[in-house]
Amino acid sequence: MQGFRVCCLLGLWLSLSPLAHAAELRVDLGHGAKVFHSAELLERTVAVTIPDDVAFHRTMHYRAVPLLSLLPDLQHSQHLQFVASDGFVAEIPADVILNKQGSKPWIAVEDPAHPWPALAEKPDGAGPFYLVWTEPQAAHIGTEQWPFELSSIRALRGVDARFPAIVPGSSLPPGSPVRRGYSVFKRTCFACHRLNGEGDSRLGPDLNIPHNPTEYLRADLLRAFIRNPQSLRRWPQAQMPPFPAETLSDADLDAVLAYLRYMAKHKVTR
Repeated sequence: MQGFRVCCLLGLWLSLSPLAHAAELRVDLGHGAKVFHSAELLERTVAVTIPDDVAFHRTMHYRAVPLLSLLPDLQHSQHLQFVASDGFVAEIPADVILNKQGSKPWIAVEDPAHPWPALAEKPDGAGPFYLVWTEPQAAHIGTEQWPFELSSIRALRGVDARFPAIVPGSSLPPGSPVRRGYSVFKRTCFACHRLNGEGDSRLGPDLNIPHNPTEYLRADLLRAFIRNPQSLRRWPQAQMPPFPAETLSDADLDAVLAYLRYMAKHKVTR
């Protein structure tokens, strides 16, 4: 009977413990995963202000920890994958995280007592963890490198090595628009979309199988859709964000379309 009471008291203590209700962020750099709880991270946070926040489109004030404090011994040769609970996957080389230009990555931690504002397209909100950047323009940090609803960070081989079916052929010259388009594709589109059945994101459709958008949309309509998806089809629940010129230059958009047209002729089916 005494043992039963002890077990009940232990169960009650665990249910009331802050960690029992804390969200978890899993970090694995290849030498053993570590789980960080939001309650413990909140104790390490400092105040960070983000003007023109990518998710909320206004100035936001966060409690955040430096990302590098969670990534001991991160090497320039490594590649990181940031996975969100909604299926968004940001592929970011360690060089970007370790940049010397002045852009600094932070993990913003949502305080349950002071939740972040709601997002129209995300009923569950942007929390509990969100990769944000101070001075993002210094290292040309793109909007797709701000994953929210973050659940895990892990070190993996680079995208080219893991997904060969999306890589343009080696016969293309280094300065080819297709190669430039591929680089832009990896940084932007690949966070939500797969291609040729390859990729880890589960948020958007495959962009080559069964049909590539360049095969069923006129070039002007496809360009307009990428610039503003709602301009082509009104859909309140749509999650694809617009890519205005300040986010995706005309030259980069041209290159992405060149890459997609190229890949339409290089389908890989399984």
